[in-house]
This record gives sequence, C-alpha cells and structure tokens, in this order.
Amino acid sequence: MTFFKITLIRSAIGLPKRTGAVLEALGLRKRMRTVYHPVSRDVAGQIMKVKELVAISEVDEALSVAEQRASRRPDTGYYIETPAGRGRLNEGPQTDLAEA
Repeated sequence: MTFFKITLIRSAIGLPKRTGAVLEALGLRKRMRTVYHPVSRDVAGQIMKVKELVAISEVDEALSVAEQRASRRPDTGYYIETPAGRGRLNEGPQTDLAEA
C-alpha cells in the first residue's frame, strides 16, 4: 500500500480560514510536521487545496514518529570501541613507566 508523505513547509497565517481548516483536517498543525495518509482521491483533493504550503512525496510505507526521528539523526562521525576507563579497572599500575 502506498502513502502520501505530507510535510507542512509554509504557515497558513494570513490565509483564509478554509485553508487552515484543510491543514487541520490533514493533521498538520505546526511547520515541518510530517504526516502519512493512504493514497486516495479524498486526500489528493485536500492536498490540491494547499499545494503551495506543503511538500508531498509518495512512499511505500508510513514511518512512526520514532523512525522519523532516527532517520533525521545525523551520523555521529565517530565510534567508540570500548568506553573510556572500562578496559583497565582491575589492572595494576603500568610497569613501563615504573622501569624508566
């Protein structure tokens, strides 16, 4: 099943109340909010009413809020092999420094 991925890009402030009502019906209340709706004529008609305010793409599956957050999270740019201080807790002092 395919879905419309609809993201509100521009605000409806200053536009007719009818336009704001269409956004509310789609579930878009804040800018940059993304919702998923199944592809249908009804939803397509609502999108056409507010096409200047939203970004639309067609996707195969709807993502949950947690999945959307994870997809937006940038790569850390590094990785940790072992946490600092955990590899040598039970070892005694290093002998290399004592001999020198």
